[in-house]
Amino acid sequence: MHLVLVEPEIPANTGNVARTCAVTGAELHLVKPLGFSVDDKHLKRAGLDYWHLLTIHYHDNLDDFFKAYPDGRFHLATTRGGRVYTEVQYGPDDFLLFGKETAGLPKDILRRYQDYCIRIPMLSEARSLNLSNSVAVILFEALRQNGFPGLRQTAAEHL
Repeated sequence: MHLVLVEPEIPANTGNVARTCAVTGAELHLVKPLGFSVDDKHLKRAGLDYWHLLTIHYHDNLDDFFKAYPDGRFHLATTRGGRVYTEVQYGPDDFLLFGKETAGLPKDILRRYQDYCIRIPMLSEARSLNLSNSVAVILFEALRQNGFPGLRQTAAEHL
């Protein structure tokens, strides 16, 4: 599984997503420009001591990202999505794309991939769910559908 953050702005959100990627084995893709330095203390603190478990890729822009994965299967998370995220069948190598916190994904990309836009149900009065929470909700559905590949599914022995 691949998680793609397009122009993320808040270091703590990206740190939380990095930690989620680290504990699930999902690869993290960060599409520039980033709204922070990757050395940011808030980013590192949110990821805690999981950075060594993380596979991270950097892309200069969204066009470079799409060129790097011409055969990729993409799912774009947006409040404008036509399908609920649970209505999609995810593959183990799919890419889950999330836009920046203040604006989401670019509208031209949403139009280009409109058949692959997904959403999380929420109250109509609410603007959106927090980025790192949205990532976790959709990623774990995708992992569930694939049998949680490589993840421990039994309780830890130290209980």
